[in-house]
Amino acid sequence: MKIVDVRVIVCSPGRNFVTLKIVTDEGLYGIGDATLNGREKSVVSYLQDYVVPMLIGKDPQRIEDIWQYLYRGAYWRRGPVAMTAIAAVDTALWDIKAKAANMPLYQLLGGRSRDKIMVYTHANGADIESTLDAVGEAIDMGYKAIRVQSGIPGVKSTYGVAKAGHKYEPADADLPSETVWSTEKYLNFAPKLFQAVREQYGDDIHLLHDVHHRLTPIEAGRLGKELEPFHLFWMEDPVAAENQDGFKLIRQHTTTPIAVGEVFNSIHDCQALIQNQLVDYIRSTVVHAGGITQLRRIADLASLYHVRMGSHGATDLSPVCMGAALHFDFWVPNFGIQEHMPHSELMESVFTRAYQFDDGYFTPGEVVGHGVDINEELAKKYPYKRACLPVNRLEDGTLWHW
Repeated sequence: MKIVDVRVIVCSPGRNFVTLKIVTDEGLYGIGDATLNGREKSVVSYLQDYVVPMLIGKDPQRIEDIWQYLYRGAYWRRGPVAMTAIAAVDTALWDIKAKAANMPLYQLLGGRSRDKIMVYTHANGADIESTLDAVGEAIDMGYKAIRVQSGIPGVKSTYGVAKAGHKYEPADADLPSETVWSTEKYLNFAPKLFQAVREQYGDDIHLLHDVHHRLTPIEAGRLGKELEPFHLFWMEDPVAAENQDGFKLIRQHTTTPIAVGEVFNSIHDCQALIQNQLVDYIRSTVVHAGGITQLRRIADLASLYHVRMGSHGATDLSPVCMGAALHFDFWVPNFGIQEHMPHSELMESVFTRAYQFDDGYFTPGEVVGHGVDINEELAKKYPYKRACLPVNRLEDGTLWHW
């Protein structure tokens, strides 16, 4: 079997997606997600100018060799652009291999480790009252785990909270919009939010919260400690992860579980955090961490240290990534939870999928491969439109973590 054609498909059915399609001389093809939110064209160029010509004529069954060829062979290793491109190739090759074996991808990985995959959704509002309503709506939909974000009194706009009348899609402007942040107001408000949620909905629902890298380690330690009475499932991205020793300080001050890793690109980004047991969940994704091949290595390392997987799953990842992630989740022994933000009907008109949601859980389906495909002709009707993520400033104007 040989690769005879590779296509990079860019479309924007409500938001930008980059999809890689690899075609073989036996008529089998596979697709992979290559979307890097806010920097999509960088990956397109990397694929078209460098990766695609290298793939023609190669044996698609040699997944590991091709992964190493693209990773080691580039000399300039890692980084979000290169690893997203590698992930797209890797996912498409696993799709082909599973189709050639005539089985769903999870079977090829080793079979399922569970009967269903718990997911969490997002509930947010402009204030506590509207956030409580959103939590109630998620519970009514069957979700057992909910990420809770709320507008903060005195802060004009807040991460995770949609503008009135819109779904939350942060990449919303041709050039970056600017938001303003107050750590002090946030730290004073967040415990009140979760106290209100527990008082109204009790202790059985799993609650999660995303700090989005905005605190210092000692501030994160304070927040985690003050949230302990509300026993969160996790506190996500409490600090920027470049200084990983900062997580030691957080650990010294709180037992609130910590999740991190949606912006990680390889096993090396999370190696020290895992081995020192400074986090409880790794949120790396199929699309940004080098594909299924690399994500399996991360999971195996994590399993040695009681760390579980909790992959990112926002709508900036296409249904292709979601499908592949669910097959991975079905298999991986040290699974924790999977993020789920529903794609719009418009997005799902371009991508067909086999995975299904029922009462707070997903199953990946029994279609051969990863079960997701793209309608290339329909995709052409939705051309790329540049959309950037916001930037964030403190109240004094200092640029801060978004």
